[in-house]
Amino acid sequence: MNAMTARVSLDALGVPAGGTIAVTGSAGAVGGYVVELAKADGLTVIADAAPGDTELVRGFGADHVVERGPEVASGIRALVPDGVPGLVDGSMQRSEVVPAIADGGGLVELQGWPGPATRGVRVHPVMVAPGGISDTVGLDRLCRQVESGALSLRVAQVLPADDAARAHRMLEAGGLRGRLVLDFS
Repeated sequence: MNAMTARVSLDALGVPAGGTIAVTGSAGAVGGYVVELAKADGLTVIADAAPGDTELVRGFGADHVVERGPEVASGIRALVPDGVPGLVDGSMQRSEVVPAIADGGGLVELQGWPGPATRGVRVHPVMVAPGGISDTVGLDRLCRQVESGALSLRVAQVLPADDAARAHRMLEAGGLRGRLVLDFS
């Protein structure tokens, strides 16, 4: 569903091949998939990352990495002075990232924030509803992209099912880069 959210986000922006998008939260599940799918779509990607995640984000295919945090919009504008035509806000920085977007550009918000009505920036609140699981055409396309290597499956660790309590503690602690998988075999 994270990859489906990324796909829906890119489709909502509609930036044509050869264009540039920015992504915040690019080390996270949705953000990482946005980077990979945008590259597969022929886009140039500017992604944010904390210093410890820079190489991870570059590994997803980001063309440029700017420092994560409150100055992310300035970092993006340093690379694209007129602003990017589309931005997927995976870290929910909301109004802090709007200055990075070109006049008339698009902003995807993953938590339903309606955004400002400023400079013609269009805000696309994106949430993949439970019905996304029944989008067999979209899911099949994502599966084919995994098979081709354009999209990676990010597994942090495989644990035996008996370690389910440990898996919950790991999830609560945070900081995982990828999903935990319980093996019931």
